[in-house]
Amino acid sequence: MPVVVQNIERTPLGDVDRLAKFGVATVHEAQGRKGLLASYMRPIYKGARIAGNAVTVSIPPADNYMIHVAVEQCQEGDILVVSPTSMSNAGYFGELFATALKRRGVRGLIIEAGCRDLVELEEMGFPVWSRYVCAQGTVKASLGDVNLPLVCAGQNIIPGDVVIADDDGVCIVPRETVSAAIKSSEARLEKEEINRAKFLKGELGLDVYGMREDLKAKGLKYV
Repeated sequence: MPVVVQNIERTPLGDVDRLAKFGVATVHEAQGRKGLLASYMRPIYKGARIAGNAVTVSIPPADNYMIHVAVEQCQEGDILVVSPTSMSNAGYFGELFATALKRRGVRGLIIEAGCRDLVELEEMGFPVWSRYVCAQGTVKASLGDVNLPLVCAGQNIIPGDVVIADDDGVCIVPRETVSAAIKSSEARLEKEEINRAKFLKGELGLDVYGMREDLKAKGLKYV
């Protein structure tokens, strides 16, 4: 039976916003190279950098009925995460949906399907990461689920998990590990700042990362 879960536990927005500042690459590495969505999930325009609480939507192919249902469940700081039950490149989402979501404080959309109205979406500043860009329309006929666990682009996403998205892709941080991800991301940035200073002085990665002995042990020879 199709289900809409109305009350989900969300990550505090203060923590969400801290993760957004680190960016996808840093957080992905800091949490053990976990949570990255498939590389085909690309932003429709460059420069957007967001994080928010996942509101999940499972939808039939070429049918956006349940996105309308999901809009009502969204609130400030959310990111809508949509995945069809079978592969579909149809344009489920466009400028009118974005207008409604932006009014509710939604920060963006992650959709493993098609998106359209790219010019209008960029003009209004509503970022989307999608698998396809396609003008093909959809119907409104079949039911799906809102705010149940969802697999999107290879990652299991639970409502209230943190979604981070930028030009490098999309990453998921499970809600229960957000504090640990923040700490490890901060530590990674501090280490990178130290190494950046060394590189600016002309030091080599071979020395900064202590690679020479390991390379020698593996049998690398200079001739």
